[in-house]
Amino acid sequence: MNSITVVSLGPGHRSHLTLGALSAMENAEKLVLRTNQCDAAAYLLEKGISFESLDALHEMSEDFEELSGLAVKKLLALAEKSALCYAVFDASADETVKALREHTKVSVIPGMPLSAPFLAAAPQEKVEIQTASALEITGIQNPLLILECNSRMLMGECKLQLLKWMDIDQPILFFPPSQEAVRTYRSLSLSDLDRQESYDHTCAVLIPATPLIARKRFDFYDLVRVMAILRGEDGCPWDKEQNHQTLRKYLIEEAYETAAAIDEEDWDHVADELGDVLLQVVFHAHVGEQYGTMELSDITTYVCRKMIDRHRHIFGTDQCDTAEDVLKNWEKIKNEERGFTTQSAVLNGVSRGLPPLMRAGKVQKKARNVGFDWDDPRDALKKVHEEADEVLEELNAGRDPAMELGDLFFACVNVARLAGVEAETALQQATEKFINRFTAMENAILKDGKQFEGLTLSEMDVYWEGSKQRR
Repeated sequence: MNSITVVSLGPGHRSHLTLGALSAMENAEKLVLRTNQCDAAAYLLEKGISFESLDALHEMSEDFEELSGLAVKKLLALAEKSALCYAVFDASADETVKALREHTKVSVIPGMPLSAPFLAAAPQEKVEIQTASALEITGIQNPLLILECNSRMLMGECKLQLLKWMDIDQPILFFPPSQEAVRTYRSLSLSDLDRQESYDHTCAVLIPATPLIARKRFDFYDLVRVMAILRGEDGCPWDKEQNHQTLRKYLIEEAYETAAAIDEEDWDHVADELGDVLLQVVFHAHVGEQYGTMELSDITTYVCRKMIDRHRHIFGTDQCDTAEDVLKNWEKIKNEERGFTTQSAVLNGVSRGLPPLMRAGKVQKKARNVGFDWDDPRDALKKVHEEADEVLEELNAGRDPAMELGDLFFACVNVARLAGVEAETALQQATEKFINRFTAMENAILKDGKQFEGLTLSEMDVYWEGSKQRR
């Protein structure tokens, strides 16, 4: 295999060629242009530099993936015969170059960015302009420059993506097809993006910055911006006063509200509540930056590093064939990270910040890892009866039953766990059931023209039993 040099032509006009690129093409044994539809190609012909292009492959390919495959096949075949120089507009972003690098080593001569003439012609913006391919619009942070808008169909797809983020009458700047070095634009509305007379690879679209208040949709970085505004000099007095300690309760509340929404299977509500949880994360990150305790990149670094380190079966050499294997490996790696050498240390490592029922279940599961557990929930149920009797003893003796009640709760969690039931969920369901039955009982009492205050517990119990029959 002979050497392959990739040359960046830049935006396409002859004035955009660098001396390095021109020299490489002049001295190439074999020169191939991805396309000859540019002024730079015409300039090469004027200078007597011969080349061939891949334009025929464009015509016979249904999509970019097929084009890349055909291009790589042809380029590798040519490189078998002689040293090859392959010229594209921008080597750093060209899909055929990316595909070629998967098969062989190439050297790259950089050139002028594709965005340069469009940014030079566009109105001056206060912030850096974000650039993207028309196929890769994932969000809009700054003014957005969309390159290589080469077909009406592609612009139709692009418009559908943009409509997720902005209104149909959003002003845009459209750069029509041109081989000129200096570009001009037309002011349009987004609705007209796919209604222009012609398109080719020299077209581009600039979406001006959109005020947050006018946006239809937001991404993670928009949330970061909103938080910076709220805690900025002219921001919200309440938001600016918060710290890690004052925010603690809200993180817990939002997590529980998210769990409740999941139980309801109301997915719009779930998305809403997860947004509240994410807000708390960003809030803590901004507070951390103010007080020097942490910053957002610390949070993302910790979680990414943890997920990579604890998935050694994906990012390393460990073998895990089942979900159960994954959980065992996860626990083993976590204990290694924390330096736990005894099972007692493992139990003590279960966070005391967890809800008590959840923490009890986690402690019991970790004890099970060394065989300290029952196999059958019916065996654990015997312990519930024992603990209930001990509670009764304390009550009969007039002593504080708190410790024995704790043992009773712990024993109940054991039964639930062995029966495959989440104790938190079971208790939540029991509470909801009680509320529903109590409501039915009260409605029945009121229907009979009575009030709670005039009934004995025995009389209430009759209504209670009736509510159980109806529910």
